[in-house]
Amino acid sequence: MPNIKSSKKDVLSSKIAYEKNKANKSELKTVVKKFDAALVSGDKAAAEAAYKQAVKKVDQAVIKGILHKNTAARKKSSMTLQLNKLA
Repeated sequence: MPNIKSSKKDVLSSKIAYEKNKANKSELKTVVKKFDAALVSGDKAAAEAAYKQAVKKVDQAVIKGILHKNTAARKKSSMTLQLNKLA
């Protein structure tokens, strides 16, 4: 544990940021898994609804700094191709 006051604050803010990032990553993974499950079920309407949510969460993850923009583009492209194969 640090002794300097500012270092103590840094540890605390780092922990808070870690928890927020962890929650956001978990939520992102959950939404992507729901999209994958909708694809497996073969329900086009459910897959499209899940796709919209997943793309939105991926974009939000980029804004929050959780994903790199190229990683997000790759994920969205992959999801789009999977959705189009379902049709």
